[in-house]
Amino acid sequence: MQVKKAIIPCAGFGTRFLPVTKVLPKELLPIADTPALSYIVDEAVKSGIEEILIIISPQKKFVKKLFKPNKALNKLLIAKGDSEGFSLANKDTKVKIRFAVQKKMNGTGMAIYLGKRFAKGEPVAVLFGDDVMYTGDGKPVTKQLIDAYEATDGATIVGCQCTSEEVARRCGVMIVDKAVNDTLTDIKGIIEKPKAELPSKLVSLGRFVLSPSIFGAIKRTEMKDGEVYLTDAINLLAKDERVCACEFKARRYDVGNKEGYLEAIVEYALRDEKLKTDFAEYIESIK
Repeated sequence: MQVKKAIIPCAGFGTRFLPVTKVLPKELLPIADTPALSYIVDEAVKSGIEEILIIISPQKKFVKKLFKPNKALNKLLIAKGDSEGFSLANKDTKVKIRFAVQKKMNGTGMAIYLGKRFAKGEPVAVLFGDDVMYTGDGKPVTKQLIDAYEATDGATIVGCQCTSEEVARRCGVMIVDKAVNDTLTDIKGIIEKPKAELPSKLVSLGRFVLSPSIFGAIKRTEMKDGEVYLTDAINLLAKDERVCACEFKARRYDVGNKEGYLEAIVEYALRDEKLKTDFAEYIESIK
């Protein structure tokens, strides 16, 4: 079964970026001139995704405006003859985008469960809004995971990299079973934010391809402190069917924290044809 649908959870409050996230969703914070969410949607599109469901909270209805025409702005741009600005303001995402509202902050698992009707029994890719992946001219991360899904005849795929211990302690770490090849490893489960010895070097970093069975697993998953975690649901799934870690190739930016966000701004600016020369000189001047 082909992977043509994706879910992007964007319902969190973004408290690490207060006070700006009091009024502006963190997924709309710009990396140079482009919202982080736009990079994530673009990754999905380049991976062959045709339909996207974005999960928002009641406070984040502003996110919808990113994908709708701004009539007043368009009128101004047309009057000025600014065709470049008009093109940027009206970029065709080339996919059908829908929204679902997570009314209660009851966990990543419940955010994904809102996509059950959207999935219609098909596998879904999941791209978390805190993770922006740069692959240059290489294969997008979601496409790497879709290829792994197809190569394993439909196993749930967890996108991973080997990270520093500091990052691993903040994320989900794989309990590995056996290596399939250089990039694929069968796993027994995931330990979220491990306190004891790390079970492996493979760390989950915000990208998944989930088999249709995930929704049943989420329904069976127990709440912890009022939340249902996607990783707990994947652990249940791993008892019944194959789950694999796929070590993807990309420069990953954790734009959910300030340091990662600032790294993304600097590095994307240094890749921009219009900005890179002057900006590189500025960076050199303040070393």
